[in-house]
Amino acid sequence: MINKIIEKLKNKKIAILGFGKEGLSSYKFIRQYLKDEEITIIDIKDKSKDEVFRDDENVSFKSGTYYLDDMEEYDIIIKTPGISLNDIDISKFKEKITSQLELLLEVAKDNIIGITGTKGKSTTSSLIYEVLKDQSLDVKLVGNIGVPVFDEIESYKEDTIIVVEMSSHQLEYIKKSPHIAIILNLYQDHLDHSKTVEHYHNSKMNIFKYQNEKDIGIYESDNESLNKLVRENDYQGILYDIRFDNSNGNERSIRIENGRVYINNELIYKDGDRKLIGDHYLNDIMFVATLSKIMNLDLTKVQETVHSFKGLKYRMELIGEFDGITFYNDTIATIPEATICAIKALKDVDTLIFGGMDRNIDYTRFMEYLKNSSISNFICMPTTGYKIGKELEKTRKNIFYVETLEEAYYIANVITEENKICLLSPAAASYEYFKNFEEKGKRFEKLVRER
Repeated sequence: MINKIIEKLKNKKIAILGFGKEGLSSYKFIRQYLKDEEITIIDIKDKSKDEVFRDDENVSFKSGTYYLDDMEEYDIIIKTPGISLNDIDISKFKEKITSQLELLLEVAKDNIIGITGTKGKSTTSSLIYEVLKDQSLDVKLVGNIGVPVFDEIESYKEDTIIVVEMSSHQLEYIKKSPHIAIILNLYQDHLDHSKTVEHYHNSKMNIFKYQNEKDIGIYESDNESLNKLVRENDYQGILYDIRFDNSNGNERSIRIENGRVYINNELIYKDGDRKLIGDHYLNDIMFVATLSKIMNLDLTKVQETVHSFKGLKYRMELIGEFDGITFYNDTIATIPEATICAIKALKDVDTLIFGGMDRNIDYTRFMEYLKNSSISNFICMPTTGYKIGKELEKTRKNIFYVETLEEAYYIANVITEENKICLLSPAAASYEYFKNFEEKGKRFEKLVRER
């Protein structure tokens, strides 16, 4: 795999666009195998003083207001996911844009299981990884889960299965799809990057777009936006659809009935005493069970793995009970649908702490849900929390506006009814005041534990 990627990069004028975690990973990979190749680091911030470049005489830099000018002069542009190109004309260099993900897909697509969707992709990717590992298969988990695909590349063998969580940012410009592609759902998200819902959804659909007739795609046909796009496009892969409506479908339709998952009337999973709390997790499990059947795995062992899987940190994570209040940490919930799922699963939520960066998501349905919920106390954080709180003032709910997580915790500790739950679930991104949801989650956990 490495040699094939190196051949694509050799004797090329290379630019690395964006120098975050993945940009650094790309630079280190190229330098390890192409020590003298000319590389240009393109980032709005000046990276020339970074320690990593100290002894590199073959690296140059572009930064500042016009850092995206003259992109057509490069042969290959390795784009990092967070850079948005929506406000500039890319027609002269669009075909030169690639990424770690695309470079790996070009040389190893048959090894790759790609998972995307607006919510649930980290849980599903992690669960698939655990299932395959428990089947004694050589498997790696990389991608949007927090590990750039090049970071593990030296360990990839011919039979290594590479489970890749794929974000819309990573999929936006790819021209190659994985052998097995999973789309969990489509909702509104990342409108600060994509500008329109259509652009965001179409970026996600690239995971199916370049599949051939031997490739496999799995998607949820109950999701209206996703099902519409599948019907409107002539995708070439063998498609399996997940559904909850119990309709007959076809021989590749997967349905659930009384906690049992069937494919073409064959039982492939029976729900039981699992550690993942909430009916919404059955959606993720149906995808895992379907993939397991397609891959001819031991389904009994798959069920054992699913039932023992504890879930992800910061996803409905129990911090503990303190002075009669049970605290849950759900900072990974960055869209309203995820917060709704958490509230439904936990049932006894008395206080909800929510709010974060405004990315132009429509919160109408979320506000209606909160108005009609049994939650008594809403602690609203900037920016989205303030907007939603104004609407909730029209109800008999208790509304509190805070500027910091510390304020939110101290108020929650006073107002939450004994033997009930205080849930931190932002329904928005955390970028305005925190580096990411992990930083926000750690801060909240520390506040609760060090009370």
